[in-house]
Amino acid sequence: MGKRPTMIDIGAMAGVSQATVSLVLNGVPQARVSAATRDRVIAAAEALGYRMGPRHAPPQEGPSLVGLLLDEVSTTPFATPLIEGARDEAAQQGVLVATFCTRGDPELEQAALDFLLRNRARGVIYASLVTREAVPPERLRELPAVLLNCFDPERRYPSVVPGDLAGGYAATDALVRAGHRRIAHLAGEDWLEASRAREAGYRQALATADIPVDPELVQRGGWTVSGGRELTLRLLDDPDPPTAIFCFNDRMAMGAYDAVHSRGLRVPEDVSVVGFDDEELAAYLSPPLTTVVLPHDEMARWAVAALLDTDEARRAWPRPLKIECPLVPRGSVARPRARAALRHQEAARS
Repeated sequence: MGKRPTMIDIGAMAGVSQATVSLVLNGVPQARVSAATRDRVIAAAEALGYRMGPRHAPPQEGPSLVGLLLDEVSTTPFATPLIEGARDEAAQQGVLVATFCTRGDPELEQAALDFLLRNRARGVIYASLVTREAVPPERLRELPAVLLNCFDPERRYPSVVPGDLAGGYAATDALVRAGHRRIAHLAGEDWLEASRAREAGYRQALATADIPVDPELVQRGGWTVSGGRELTLRLLDDPDPPTAIFCFNDRMAMGAYDAVHSRGLRVPEDVSVVGFDDEELAAYLSPPLTTVVLPHDEMARWAVAALLDTDEARRAWPRPLKIECPLVPRGSVARPRARAALRHQEAARS
């Protein structure tokens, strides 16, 4: 008997990631996967003779329950899509989600796991609001578990994280394709996994376009609106200021807007701006902000589907699965022709 095909095999044939295959075959609603990609995945699965196992097999007794251990709910706007994505996917499979905000406190984590074990939970989703390396409690091994927006350095658990590096590449590449060569990056704090990955994507996109990285154009310091404003003002004071800025997140992009406007300039006519996260306010800025989606909802749905899938959930993935962070083009990117022409005229006059 030949080897049973896996989602990795399907992804290789369809030219997509295993995460995309899982989203398609598990029927995750609202997943940002194009119809053409879905068709390729389904065709590859049929060609390989792949058959989905039962989505989950509830125990004969006791409630059908999974636990969501979340380290925080108030520091970022992303707790809601994580919680709601997990609940929506679980509800479609007739499963309840019990959410515990543990603040990373070992005693609270212990109490939550005690509750879940007493109530014969199907498993646990161990989640973080900030993408990071995590050291899960030892008792987590007593239940099936999936890590959400974090990963275990010892790789004991399946995990899912956003594709921040590819997202940073897509954001920068959009500016390169618009004709920009003086592209700045407002980086987040270096201790953040997401900050390092997004900056790596920025550098890769420039390298691919044969654009040298100017260290003066990489400004680091915080992830707030005020931080974005301060760093952008510093860039605009440069004798050869950037024509475009890729910001670590949408909040810094909002600060960049304010700095550009305070100098009597306009977005995107004078400076193009791209953010990251696709916060709700991004679409209501003037002009609406081109940004990159942080797919917390899809990651949470995938985590629940993987936890409850009897065939795939027990596999030990060698590295975190990465969910695509797609670019959302809006109105904050334009060609740099007006700024470049003005600078050349000023240089000629001087």
